[in-house]
Amino acid sequence: MSTIVLSNLHKRFGDFTAVHDTNLTVSNGRFVVLLGPSGCGKTTTLRMIAGLELPTSGQILIDGEDVTGLRARQRDIAFVFQMFALYPHMTVRNNIAFPLKNEGIARREIAARVDAAAHMLRIESLLDRKTGGLSGGDRQRVALGRAIVRHPKAFLMDEPLGTLDADFRELMCLELRKLHNALNATTVYVTHDQREAMAMADDIVVMSGGEVLQSASPHEVYHFPATVFVGSFIGSPPMNFLAVDGGVEAGAESVSLSGVAVSVPRTATSAAKALLGVRPEHVVIDERGALRGRVIADEYLGSHQILVVETALGVMRVRVGKDEGLVAGSQVGMSFAKERTLLYDASSGKLLPGAARQMAVNGSGNGGAYV
Repeated sequence: MSTIVLSNLHKRFGDFTAVHDTNLTVSNGRFVVLLGPSGCGKTTTLRMIAGLELPTSGQILIDGEDVTGLRARQRDIAFVFQMFALYPHMTVRNNIAFPLKNEGIARREIAARVDAAAHMLRIESLLDRKTGGLSGGDRQRVALGRAIVRHPKAFLMDEPLGTLDADFRELMCLELRKLHNALNATTVYVTHDQREAMAMADDIVVMSGGEVLQSASPHEVYHFPATVFVGSFIGSPPMNFLAVDGGVEAGAESVSLSGVAVSVPRTATSAAKALLGVRPEHVVIDERGALRGRVIADEYLGSHQILVVETALGVMRVRVGKDEGLVAGSQVGMSFAKERTLLYDASSGKLLPGAARQMAVNGSGNGGAYV
């Protein structure tokens, strides 16, 4: 497997810029997910890596080789499409073997590779069936098998679970991750589903408007979103963002939220307009809390509840235990630990640098919450 490097990658379609000066390194053996809403540039980026689209400018290196101008078949990668692209009149065995036959591989080698892939994917019993009559999940396994037998430098996957139902999608997330670990593969995977990304990725690359906003581990992307967009896109419910009165000064240990003083981690820079970000699970229902609000809706999810609370700062979402007993109409006080808050420049939408990145976020408790 190989390292993939994108350097100042740019793609325009007429007057529309689909990908804007992207720099990204996918290290050898990593499972990297390109995540973002429709139209963010993730699929175009994947297609440029594959050679299905040529960049307007920039460079693509695979295993140290400049492949920017090479055709897809010259790049030694395997692409798994959302719609599988199988031949319905062929058997599973012949579908998996098809790329090897085109490469002129010896019959004995083809048979061995097909059998090994089928065993890994647990589809040995389907080898002599035609793909036209298979379920969506089995067809996906066949598509993966056709990619695996090639022993490529990298696997590229464009929303391969998009056509599956929710339950089977969860199962296949686990199967894909196990397959990746077994192959020690370099994988670039495109999805708009944050649950898929969080479940499978070593690194998540969040994109919007053709730009990479953050590339980091799922843990870091969730706890330290680099921009307001990332915090709003990652998490269900997403991060709460509250307007800070009068901005924030460098080194300040507190800010004002609608007249309420709130302790925050010190930042290294100032911002004339600032936002405080806090995850719903890090807001504590606290009758002594100075931040007040009224519950306008509650969603019971079995293991926990999501409260929608109307405050002077706008609507907030709060995650509480399943037995909290709060319902619409309840008046509540709220607080949160400063170690669980982040400050953003409201003008740029970017996280303000400071002490927040040093906080311990491995624990699950809110510890010492206060306003």
